Amino acid sequence: MTHRLKKEKNFSYMEVGEGQPIIVLHGLMGGLSNFDAVSNYFSAKGYKVVIPVLPIYSMSLLKTNVKNFANYLHDFIEYKGFDNVILLGNSLGGHIGLYHTKLFPKKVKALIITGSSGLYESAMGSGYTKRSDYEVIKKKAQDVFYDPAVATKEIVDEVYETVNDRNKLIKTLAIAKSAIRHNMAKDLPVMQVPTCIIWGKNDIVTPPEVAVEFHNLLPDSDLFWIDKCGHAAMMEHPDEFNNILNSWLTARGL
Repeated sequence: MTHRLKKEKNFSYMEVGEGQPIIVLHGLMGGLSNFDAVSNYFSAKGYKVVIPVLPIYSMSLLKTNVKNFANYLHDFIEYKGFDNVILLGNSLGGHIGLYHTKLFPKKVKALIITGSSGLYESAMGSGYTKRSDYEVIKKKAQDVFYDPAVATKEIVDEVYETVNDRNKLIKTLAIAKSAIRHNMAKDLPVMQVPTCIIWGKNDIVTPPEVAVEFHNLLPDSDLFWIDKCGHAAMMEHPDEFNNILNSWLTARGL
C-alpha cells in the first residue's frame, strides 16, 4: 500500500487528499491496496479518499454480520465528523455500503457499487473443503478475475492464509450466511440515493444479471459495464473504472 495506515481510537484507516469524502469499503478478502489506483486518482481530483479497515475478522463471532459492519461504518463516519459522504464498495464492501445507506440515508450523498453482494450470493463462503490445497485456492483466487494473471502470488498467499486460519474461516462462513440473511431486494426500491453501478461483464462471482437487478431495483441508478473484466473492476481495469466513475460524479455534480 502506498499510503500510511492511521490508527486512532478503535479505528485503522488510510486517508489521502482533501475535499468531498469518498469512503472506500473493501471486500471479504480484499486488501486496502486493491484501491491504490482509485485513491491516487481521486485524491488528485479534489476528493478526500478514506479507506477504513473493516473489522471483518476482529469482531466477536456473534457480531460478525453485515448489519454490525454497517453500524461500525456509521461510528467511523461520526468519529471523523463527516456529513454527506460518498460510499464506494466492492463485493461485501458494496453490501455494507448499501446496508449503511438503508440505516442512515441522510448521511450518504451517493453510492458506488462494483461486484456487490446483497442480492445474490454464490462463492463467498463455499468451496473451501480443500482449503489446504494451494493449487485449489490459487484457482479460486484466479476465478475472481477475467485475466488470471491479476491474481498475483501475494493475493493467492493472502487468500490461502485466510482460509487456513480456523478463526478467519469460521467468520468467513458466518459472513456468507449473514449476506444471505441481509438480502436487500425489498429495501432497494425505497433507497433514493444516486447510485453508480460499475460491473465486470465477465464476473462469475456476482454475474452480470445481478448488476441488472440492482439497476432495476434502485430508483436512481446508472449502470456501466467493463468488458473482459471479472469481480474486481477497480483492480483489473483501474483506468477505465476511474474514468467511468469520474464522468459519473461530474455529470451528477458530486
